[in-house]
Amino acid sequence: MEQRCTAQRESREGETMYGYARVSTRDQNPARQIDALEEFGVERRRIFTDTASGKDFQRPAYQRLVRRLRTGDTMVVKSIDRLGRNYDEILDEWRRLTKCGNVHLVVLDMPLLDTRREANGVTGEFIADMVLQLLSYVAHIERDNIRQRQAEGIAAAQARGVRFGRPRIERPEAFETVRGLYLAGDLTCTEAAGACGVSQSTFRRWMSACKGAPGAL
Repeated sequence: MEQRCTAQRESREGETMYGYARVSTRDQNPARQIDALEEFGVERRRIFTDTASGKDFQRPAYQRLVRRLRTGDTMVVKSIDRLGRNYDEILDEWRRLTKCGNVHLVVLDMPLLDTRREANGVTGEFIADMVLQLLSYVAHIERDNIRQRQAEGIAAAQARGVRFGRPRIERPEAFETVRGLYLAGDLTCTEAAGACGVSQSTFRRWMSACKGAPGAL
């Protein structure tokens, strides 16, 4: 299916039901997803499976499945996170498939996400769209809350004197002697840093710190 909504595909006889399953790593087993899809009525030969991250939709099996979808077909997944992990991207993809491709989508773990249904004049597509928007909003709020908790945790730790980042390299006892030789021009920066067992950038940082220290040469 093209990424852009250009022209509606013509219906074909015998609208088809497909399934999609995804695991993130080869250590994971998609069998539970496949069993649920088959129990729902999807034929095994029409189930497409990816072993890939959910960061985007550029997955081989998913792309093959989408290219096969036609107007009126149904795509079934066990849970919404099998489609992806970013609700904004899921919402965009959902709308592309349902509105541009006239494809039905069903999420087994969330009965409200079933675009085939209609109740009291309200279509399943409309309900699903609202649910996905709500999920996207909740995900945004949770991300903001996580960032806020992290910032508060870091601030509290810093107030207790906790330091973050690489541990500071202590100056060796020979530093003052090496520093004097360096300032006298008897050692180059490379030689001075080597004598202290550190990089040139670290040695220069130590020298800069000494310039503002009381009693500095």
